[in-house]
Amino acid sequence: MPSAKRLLPLALVAAASLLSACVVGPDYHPPALGLTSSYRKAPAAPLPASSQAWWDGFHDAGLSRVVARALGQNLDIAQARARVLQSRAAVRAASAALMPKVALAGSAQTGEQSLLTPIGKLASHSPGFDRQGELYSLGGVASWEIDLFGGLRRREEAATAEWRAAEASSGAVQISVAAEAADAYVQIRELQGRLALADQQVGIQRDLVKLLEQRLAQGEAAERELHEARAALDRVEAAVPSLTAELEAQYNRLDVLMGAQPGTYRAELATPGPIPTPPALAAGDGPAELLRRRPDVAAAEQQLIAANAGIGAAISEYYPHVSLAGLLGVQSLSAGQLFTGAARQSQLAAGVLWPLFDFGRIDADVARARGREAEALAAYRLAALHAVEDVENAFSNLDQSGRRAAALQRQAGELGVARGQHLEAYQQGAASLNEVLDADREFAIARDQTLVSQAAATRAAISAYRALGGGWTGAPQPPAKPR
Repeated sequence: MPSAKRLLPLALVAAASLLSACVVGPDYHPPALGLTSSYRKAPAAPLPASSQAWWDGFHDAGLSRVVARALGQNLDIAQARARVLQSRAAVRAASAALMPKVALAGSAQTGEQSLLTPIGKLASHSPGFDRQGELYSLGGVASWEIDLFGGLRRREEAATAEWRAAEASSGAVQISVAAEAADAYVQIRELQGRLALADQQVGIQRDLVKLLEQRLAQGEAAERELHEARAALDRVEAAVPSLTAELEAQYNRLDVLMGAQPGTYRAELATPGPIPTPPALAAGDGPAELLRRRPDVAAAEQQLIAANAGIGAAISEYYPHVSLAGLLGVQSLSAGQLFTGAARQSQLAAGVLWPLFDFGRIDADVARARGREAEALAAYRLAALHAVEDVENAFSNLDQSGRRAAALQRQAGELGVARGQHLEAYQQGAASLNEVLDADREFAIARDQTLVSQAAATRAAISAYRALGGGWTGAPQPPAKPR
């Protein structure tokens, strides 16, 4: 019959199997956020055909090219992906902590025994005593902390949630970079158009100055009118440097977004092009579904899951820690006898560590874990509210910017007709130069503001795509745990 000493480790293993389902601490349950089922300013347009690659819906090859390049080369995205790799490794480490550890150990020792120590004095009187000694050992060592109360499993759960949060945050960075690159591209097209209008206006003002110089020489115009025309020319020319500086800044911004030194890709965009026209946009499925599409909200929820699991990991410290250790190998004073049966040695040990009094350390750890969970819950709720706020603002801006662009386009058309009529009347002597200059200034401002408003409408659509999570191919599912 096996001895009680041999049955003890087996009993511990059996107990571990029976208690393996015991996991202390609260299980995660998604909190209710109480969001409405629809938006206040939802557009009524049908859902666009473009999904995650929403920028392709603008049907602008240049826009699609710069966004694709930014997604492939951006350094913020590279950092986010590196954080995913780190958190994935942490999951593997947490999973490995549940498994036994096995190591191979070997040693060879030689030494000389002192004759002046108590052991040396006694041994020196023994027959055949030799001060010189050798010791050889080789074997495998195994240890296993049995996760009786689920502390290690809670740590694995927290690590997995943090990895999924990193994955979601990486998606949020990609959406942000795509939107930033598209926004910079639109602003470049806007500023190129405004500079072209400014150059046209400079040419018109110069022609007017030449006309007045001719009329002054012929005695048909006053010198005062020539000075007024030259001042108007100076005003138009003064707008060019600021527009040029803004354009340079957007070129540089886009290059950095594409992971390149400013100036690298400028030549590709040097030829002016039209402002991209945004596709029709729809609200999707409402605020409740938005929480499943927005990766930043998904990341906040995964952080909440991790914090919740941290409570269980802290509570598990109240309970006993049981471990098993084993050794199987050979040990001999002679290298020649190392692999003989007499040199064989084995050992199996079981240990229990149960903290009974620690001056409140575990209590403090549990309180801190609960505090982290409360903070993560507030962060998750806030992320959800900010997400809905972003969408509401984006839809409102989209609606109002479209209305403004249409009104300014109509205004520019009317002012263009009025300007032509004032110039014709001036040439016939039926209108003053001030009337011509005023009409010309108003027409130039209207054309410039029309371009600005068209760009604003396109940028508002980009912001809406960004706020909605970038596409509607379905809710992203959390990735499986890495192995």
